[in-house]
Amino acid sequence: MQPEWVDYNGHMNVAYYVLIFDHATDAFLECIGMNEAARIASRASVFVVEAHLTYEKEVMVGDALSVESRILDADSKRMHLFHQMTCPSNNPDQVVATNELMLLYVDMMTRRSADMPATIRSTIKKLICNQNDLPTPIQVGSTIGIRRR
Repeated sequence: MQPEWVDYNGHMNVAYYVLIFDHATDAFLECIGMNEAARIASRASVFVVEAHLTYEKEVMVGDALSVESRILDADSKRMHLFHQMTCPSNNPDQVVATNELMLLYVDMMTRRSADMPATIRSTIKKLICNQNDLPTPIQVGSTIGIRRR
């Protein structure tokens, strides 16, 4: 974490969690073949249509961060993506933040949803199958609200 990312509370500002997770999303898209060249050639991209962040532990100046990504589900037009941020230098098993996203594949000419190419859907399907045995993260599907007794 960089010193200029610290807010008035002395920890990483919310905006930089989003930035880090956005870079993780880009890296995931690269891995499944949705790189810049593919986006240009297909005239299509993905839009984030819903996002949820959780903050589990403070991130301080000098903390090295790592993000693991996994795809939870997908259909022909949507991907349900989950990122988990850790701080390996402090405790590699301690989750410091999570980001759950719903991505929509969009035809950039019409600005409407479209079916992903078969090659991308196939890659996603393989990833989901490979991750089937992983437990669903507890943060998935959570809602914001004040719990009343």
